[in-house]
This record gives sequence, C-alpha cells and structure tokens, in this order.
Amino acid sequence: MFFHPMDFLILIAFGLSIWAQFKVKGNFNKWAEVPASSGLTGEQAARILLDRQGLYDVPVEPVRGRLTDHYDPLSRTVRLSEPVYYGNSIASLSVASHEVGHAIQHKVSYPMLVLRHRMFPMVNFASGLAPFLLLGGFFLQMANLIGLGIILFSAAVAFQLVTLPVEFNASSRAKALMVSEGFIRNTEERGVNKVLGAAALTYVAAALISLLELIKYVMIFVGQSQSDEE
Repeated sequence: MFFHPMDFLILIAFGLSIWAQFKVKGNFNKWAEVPASSGLTGEQAARILLDRQGLYDVPVEPVRGRLTDHYDPLSRTVRLSEPVYYGNSIASLSVASHEVGHAIQHKVSYPMLVLRHRMFPMVNFASGLAPFLLLGGFFLQMANLIGLGIILFSAAVAFQLVTLPVEFNASSRAKALMVSEGFIRNTEERGVNKVLGAAALTYVAAALISLLELIKYVMIFVGQSQSDEE
C-alpha cells in the first residue's frame, strides 16, 4: 500500500505510545523505591479497601510478571504482580488501589464498565476479522470488503475509547480512597499521580493510534469509491 498522509500522524501517535510505555516503567521503578508512610503492602491495601466496600468475597492474588496487575471481572478477582503484591512502596499502593477501583466499578455497575463488558465478545470477534477484510479488500480492490472491515474495525476503536473513562475513573477512585484511608500523606500524592498518570497515557496513545488508523481507512475508502464513480 502507498504512503498515506495520515501515516505521518499515526507514526507520531505510535511514538507517543512507546514514550508512554517508557514513562510507565520509569515512574513505577522510581516510586517502587519509595516506601509508603503507612507501611502497607499492595496486598494489604487492596484487602482493606475491598473490605471497606463490602467486597469480602473478592480475593487478592499474586500473579507472576511485572506490571501484569489486573482485575478479572469473570472470577471477580484482583490480581497483583509480585512487586505490587508484596511491595510497600508508593507505586505498589497506587497500582493495587487502581485495580480495586475496577472491582468497585463492577460492584456499583459503573455504566462505562458495563458497556465495555457487553462490547467485549463482539469486539473480540471483530478485531480478529477486521484486518483480513481490510487487507483483502485493498488487495482485491473490493469496496464491499473494505467497508465491512471498516465497520468491524470501528467496533474495536469504540472499545478502546470506552476503556478511557473506565481507566480514568478507576484511578480517580484509587486516589480518593488512598487519601481517605490514610494510606498516603499529602507529600506522597505526587508519586501516586506520576504512577497512575503514566499508565493512563498508554491507554490514550493506544486509542489515538486506532482512531487515526480508522480515519485513514475511511479516507482511502471514500477516495476509492469516488474514483470508481468517475
């Protein structure tokens, strides 16, 4: 395929994504060396927050790897990477509290999280099929295939856009809970903002890349359709 003007913007967004990944690792490593004044580990902080919310049945489990932390909505489990689970740093408490934020969203049926869960099966199917339809459509010069590929790819982009408020809201909940529970002091909030802010930037970059790619495909499709009519 030929170079499209949108490719330049996509490359910039891709560069932003790589930079965001470095920021995540850099901020985590930096604040993982700073012990929290409360002395709590990530596991202890998560357990306290879950119990405060009445989520006694949500377990907190360690998982191998680094920055592999997540909340599993199917098994209703908070899984923390070992450095977070066992660590008592600003980074550990920040990440653990963020994942608890997702568990609380699940409990209160946070609208964007509910929407995200409902979209997942369709998006999982669409994201796997869309690249083949787009490649096949462009290679065979079949506008119908390209159009269908764009529709399916749009679902994947919508999923990433819905993910943004879910992640920002979880971080917002985490910060508020850490302060209200006395996990951190005012002087430690800067570290929390750095850790969670860098993580949020990775989602923004990923969504931006997908959105720009979608716009590119639409522009090519429209241009090709106009050429066929002439």
